[in-house]
Amino acid sequence: MLTATSVQAINPTYAKQLKRSGCTQVTEAQGCDITKTKAENAKAGFVADVPANAGTASKQTPYAGNWVAKGTADATFATIRIDDRERVWVNGKRVKAKRSDGALVFRDGFITYTIQGDRRLQGEDYWSDSDATTKGPIVGR
Repeated sequence: MLTATSVQAINPTYAKQLKRSGCTQVTEAQGCDITKTKAENAKAGFVADVPANAGTASKQTPYAGNWVAKGTADATFATIRIDDRERVWVNGKRVKAKRSDGALVFRDGFITYTIQGDRRLQGEDYWSDSDATTKGPIVGR
């Protein structure tokens, strides 16, 4: 109901593009492409209501989803998106990731991000800055 109301408040052509693509205004700002189909955007990890791996037998990775690295005073330090193929974007920029000891580890500059594969472990997802020697939590959105 809320989604329908917000769509009606915008340009009808834009609303059709959002509906066809599966994007929202928020996900579009994060990189969801309104010129693509809902299935294409699902494969890129932007559309939650359509399985990104529709028609395949692949298993969902425990790392897939949207994450937020928190800084001081619970402020957002970075936004992280991981798709079902374990491709990683930090603040909209694609970065290389690798599995290490049950975790997915990736870097952006001096910052190293670690997300545990065992979702039963609480408080084990974190970022660390090797330059400033600071560290903070990563939480799912």
